Amino acid sequence: MTTSDDPIALLVAGRYPDPETGELLGCEARGIAIEVTLAGQAVELVGGLGVTRTGGSPAGGLRIAVIGDPDTYAALGDRVAHELARDFVVQRIELPRHPHADAETVAMLVAAVEPATDLVCAVGSGTINDLAKMTALARDIPQIVFATAPSMNGYTSVSASITEAGFKRSVRARTPIGVFMDLSVLAAAPPRLIRAGLGDSVCRPTAQADWLLAHLLLDRPYRQVPFAMLAADEAELFARADALVAGDLVAIRALARTLVLSGFGMTTAGGSYPASQGEHLISHYLEMMKRADEPDVYHGEQIGVAAIEMASIQDAFLVRDQPPVFAPSTITKADVIAHFGPVLGEACWRELSPKLVDEERAAALNERLASTWPAIRARISATTIAPERIAGVLEGAGAVTAPSQLGYSEDLWASAVIHAREIRDRYTFLDLLADST
Repeated sequence: MTTSDDPIALLVAGRYPDPETGELLGCEARGIAIEVTLAGQAVELVGGLGVTRTGGSPAGGLRIAVIGDPDTYAALGDRVAHELARDFVVQRIELPRHPHADAETVAMLVAAVEPATDLVCAVGSGTINDLAKMTALARDIPQIVFATAPSMNGYTSVSASITEAGFKRSVRARTPIGVFMDLSVLAAAPPRLIRAGLGDSVCRPTAQADWLLAHLLLDRPYRQVPFAMLAADEAELFARADALVAGDLVAIRALARTLVLSGFGMTTAGGSYPASQGEHLISHYLEMMKRADEPDVYHGEQIGVAAIEMASIQDAFLVRDQPPVFAPSTITKADVIAHFGPVLGEACWRELSPKLVDEERAAALNERLASTWPAIRARISATTIAPERIAGVLEGAGAVTAPSQLGYSEDLWASAVIHAREIRDRYTFLDLLADST
């Protein structure tokens, strides 16, 4: 792939053509580097972003807050901080091991970052990146990230996943202006983190099918561009998945590029729609509702297993010649509060209630499906991948594929499939499963 047809290079240059409109698309990121090694290049990479100090002072005097935890500092942070300190003023902030992406930690970081700071630098993956995004947003300064693991697709997204009062939600932040991926570092990440990144990637077909369902059934906005931009890299990733944990840098590059492009897709879409649908609702439900004695698992591990579940649900509808038949919703606010408790229940009801189906809406949906189901079915089917194929890709990398392998009981998993739709106003095949026969 050359610069002239590389979607990442074209996005950074503001020249990626929207396949539907022809509009040339860009991104907020000013620099993306995905190379075999970035050792010794931190000053050059940061200096090339065009960041100036408050008041317009030259970049040479930049004050940079480097945020990591003991593991990410050991993997890359020490090297990055040392390199940056040669030309810039560096504040090292080391969080405890396994920090939480929650409102309390964000508030702590906002207070800890020195007042004159010009740039926030995350060294880590999901949690560290989300915390740095929110800290930079609160301080109204730009953010960059040096990745330590190819474990999730949020590096280049405009969103951050933050927990507040026990409720996990996607919060709009800003895209990092620089995303730097040293493939040698990524390949050395713990295998579970690499497999988690693959899990976060295999949900593309289930997320696309859910988003397309909401578009075709409910006329909600939908865009093709997030999927077009990552298609080539996704195909290579799925073909090479069995080489990921063996340190194959070609496979790791395909994973890194897929994750970066998935993040750009979310940003282009103005939200997480192209990469976070029913499978993410299942995952978020599990994180909210699991017992304290149940094991901690990585987000991407859950997503991979949930994607298999969603693909199975979607397949069960898409093989049907006759359309689903809607009936009025029977769930009540009291039901939701009884299940989630008074605080989370109130929040979930606010998300769920706009999706509920009364008799009039059921009749309208049934009338629509009677004439459009063949076209809806065909269009969604063209985007999907069979659950067996998704499982095979994950198994090739040694990743988990079943709820029991995550340590979850059958009852908790079944509850997630039933109730996950209640935590967010996002219409997916989980809602179709609940509302129709």
